[in-house]
Parts: sequence; C-alpha cells; structure tokens
Amino acid sequence: MSVHHGLLAAVFLLFSHSLLAGEWFLSIQPVLSKKHIEQAYQPLVDYLSKQTGETIRIRAHRNFIAYWASLQKMDGFDFVLDAAHFTDYRLQHMGYHLLARLPDTVTFSLVTRDDKLIFDVDELIARRVASLSPPSVGALRLLQLFPDPMRQPRMVYVNSSEEAVRKVIDGKADAAMIPTALVPRYDNLNTVLTTEPLPHMGFSASPEVPQALRSRVSLALRRASLTPAGQKMLQQLKFPAFISTSPEEYKGYAHLLDIMPKF
Repeated sequence: MSVHHGLLAAVFLLFSHSLLAGEWFLSIQPVLSKKHIEQAYQPLVDYLSKQTGETIRIRAHRNFIAYWASLQKMDGFDFVLDAAHFTDYRLQHMGYHLLARLPDTVTFSLVTRDDKLIFDVDELIARRVASLSPPSVGALRLLQLFPDPMRQPRMVYVNSSEEAVRKVIDGKADAAMIPTALVPRYDNLNTVLTTEPLPHMGFSASPEVPQALRSRVSLALRRASLTPAGQKMLQQLKFPAFISTSPEEYKGYAHLLDIMPKF
C-alpha cells in the first residue's frame, strides 16, 4: 500500500469512528414483543436524540431470557429503562448511573377468571399460571409465592401481560400474574393476591456514557413535563413524567434475582 493510500485509509477510519461516536442504544425491559417495544418507545428516543444532539436508537430484545444474557454482557445497554430489580443490579454490580425514574410504584396481581373459585395461592399448585418469563418482576414475584420446587404451578410463559390475560379468559391458563394497573381493564377477573409495591422503572446510563451526555439526558427527562416537546412524548408513551431519584430508592431489589431459575 502506498503512503498516499495509507493516509486515505487512516482518514477514512477516523472519519468513520467520528460518525459512530454519537450513536447510543437504549434498551427497555421486554414486557412487549420486539416490534411493539420499538414502536412504543420510538417517541422517547426521538425526543432524547433531538434534546441531546446525539443519535439514540432502541435495542429491543426477544424475551427476558435473552435480555438477561445481553444485560450481563452490557451489549446494547448504553441507556436503560428498566424495572427496580434490574436497575438496582446495574447500580450495584455494573457501575451504572441513575438519571431519572417514573413516578409512583408498581405491584403485580395474581388473577383468575371470575367464575373460577380460587381464593388461595396454594390452590394453584400443579395448575397452569401464565406470566412473562423470568427474570421479569412478575415471574420472580410468582416464584416467591411457591418456594418449594415440588409444589409449584405449571408455568405458562407468554410475550406480554395482555397475552397472559387472554389465556386466562380463554381457559388456556388457570391464573396469571400481571401488573395490577392492568386489572381494571377487564370485567371478568378475580384477584387472588396483590404483591408488595416496588419503585417504578428507572432510567440509567452505562459508565461508558460520558458524564456530560448523562447530564443532558437526565435534564431532558426531568424537564419533559414542562415543555411542549416533552409533553407530547410523555403523552405518546402514556407516562405522567420522569422525576428525580437516587440509588437508595432502588437499594435491595436486586435480591429478587437470587431466585432466578436455571434454564
């Protein structure tokens, strides 16, 4: 290779690197299919890209098992919007920085069809219970109710909580573990049990993300409810706001991952 061609190649590589340097990925826990995650959260990455001047894209995952594997490798997790147990795990073990969170708390409810006379969780041993797969919060909360591996339900793993409800209504599952906020949408569900609350999803950033960019993203999220562009984004996502938070609010929830089953 001539010196001239070598210089051209070096310039090309440097230029290519500069183009890629401003591209970051946002991962969201896969409570929906990959396609629906990409559609639902596109307004968020569009908003953050415009507010920061960086290119932020969604990195969606097939299911929670694939998500957990990618999470541990930090593959496509520059920014993450995630449940409390994952958020705490990253803060404790991976050096992530917490930037904001959704307000309020989250609980899960174990529900049956209202014509099923089931009033105690033990009545579901060896029966079909639909849930997102571990290590989703719902699945782990469900496993907490049945610590004896010989006295557990038959797990029916689904791709969304809405699918879990459909299986109950169609008689393909005897019960489902779903977010409590979803229960009022259906007239024919009976609640057997509701779990203790945990903080709503947190938005965190990898230690690889520069501090200046973390600050811009945090500010854009926390100010979203005060600006027309942010209000439009929040309305599209059906979020009330992003608020300030601290690692202490999530401390201890990573212990839920201790009951993660082996696959």
